[in-house]
Amino acid sequence: MAVQPTNLPKTLTLESYIDQKQFDELPEKGRHIIGQFDDDSIVVYQAYSPPIANYAVEHQHFGGSNFSFDRMSWVKTSFVWMQYRCGWNTKPKQERTLAVRIKREAFDYIVSIAVGSRFIEEYHGTKENYEKIKKQSEVRRQWDPDYAPNLEFKRLERRAIQLGLRGSILRRYATEWIVSIEDITPYVEEMRQRLQDTKDPMSLWVPVERVYKEEKEVVYN
Repeated sequence: MAVQPTNLPKTLTLESYIDQKQFDELPEKGRHIIGQFDDDSIVVYQAYSPPIANYAVEHQHFGGSNFSFDRMSWVKTSFVWMQYRCGWNTKPKQERTLAVRIKREAFDYIVSIAVGSRFIEEYHGTKENYEKIKKQSEVRRQWDPDYAPNLEFKRLERRAIQLGLRGSILRRYATEWIVSIEDITPYVEEMRQRLQDTKDPMSLWVPVERVYKEEKEVVYN
């Protein structure tokens, strides 16, 4: 079994990637919300610059002079997708990964009002109507390919959810619905270094993630 990390996150439960591959039954295909959750909360991930991350951890909510409430902010429930996006915290202005635990009822509400990121004629009618719906909505939903962890990530057939928040929903997420915020960058950097040293993703420890909700039917709105 892979050696347990030295920089263990305080708010996440980890397991070896070997165990996750061998004993878990995560779906290989389809649209699924997969993440770490309990009865009351679910973890979403965001990557930010040090000033934004420092403020968020210190105050346990987002804000300060470097954080903008006027632009869309994206959250992800898949840890590996987050690392794919930020390059294991190597990309500019994404040097810090935050594990943000939010209330489940808040997350469920966010998902329930999300508008899909693509136009579907049989539901929306016209592109003009779809653009109107998008403009009015404060939550955007995208289903993107999920990934297996590595320095060169392997794209999976399974789709992972991204949720873009703006307006009053972003403000409520950032200031009201958060249970805790932890900067897990030391753990992320340790896992990145393992990949550089071993070239083997089986040396990793990753957050325990399970299916939170399956998208059984296409959601058109």
